[in-house]
Amino acid sequence: MIDVRRSGDRYRGGETAAGIESCHAFSFGPHYDPDNLRFGAVLACNEERLAPGAGFDEHPHSHTEIVTWVVEGELTHRDSAGHASLVRPGDVQHLSAAGGVRHVERNDGATPLVFVQMWLAPLAPGGDPSYEVVRGIADSTPYAVPGAGALLHVRRPAAGERFAVPAAPFVYVHVVRGELALAGAELGTGDSARITDEPGLEGVASGRTEVLIWEMLSAP
Repeated sequence: MIDVRRSGDRYRGGETAAGIESCHAFSFGPHYDPDNLRFGAVLACNEERLAPGAGFDEHPHSHTEIVTWVVEGELTHRDSAGHASLVRPGDVQHLSAAGGVRHVERNDGATPLVFVQMWLAPLAPGGDPSYEVVRGIADSTPYAVPGAGALLHVRRPAAGERFAVPAAPFVYVHVVRGELALAGAELGTGDSARITDEPGLEGVASGRTEVLIWEMLSAP
C-alpha cells in the first residue's frame, strides 16, 4: 500500500511575525488529527523556515528520537546536556531526548534557514539523553536510529537516475526538493509517501532531487 500526501495538505504553523514558518505532515500541537498521529515510528515530519535571528527558545522533550536535516543555512543547537553545535546542509543531527532534555534551535546566521525535523517514537522509554552530528553523510551510508528501530537513507540522485526504495514493513519517503516518480505517482517538493509492505519499489528522479527515506521494521 502506498499513501501519497501532498505538500499543500500539510498543517501550517509557526509565527510569521517572529520569522517562523512551519509545515507539519502529521497531527501536531493545535492541529490535532486523530487519523494522522503517526506512521510506523514516525511521529512528526516538520519543515521549518527561520528568518535570520529567529528561532525556538529553550523547550523540553522526552521519550522522542529527534533527527534533523538542514536544507539551507545553518542551524544553531544548544541543549541542557551541554551540547552546542552548528548543523549545515548534508549533516544529520540526532538528539535522543530519552528521559528528558531541553534545547534551543536558532538561526544565528545572516541568511534564511530551512530544515526538516523528524520525530520518532522510541522502542523503550526512559534512559539518558544523547546527541551527535554526522557531518556530510553519504548516500550509500544509512544513518541508524536503533532506539526507534529505524534507518534513515539520504538519496540525491541525478536526473533520470533510478534508486531502490528499501523493502520494509514501513517506509516513509519525504521529498526535500525536486521531483520523484514512485510507483506511478509524481511527487514534488514537500510531498511524501507512506509505504506499507511494498517490496521491489524504485524511485526515478527528475532534475535536482533530494529525498529522505525512513526504513522501519515495525511500529513501536
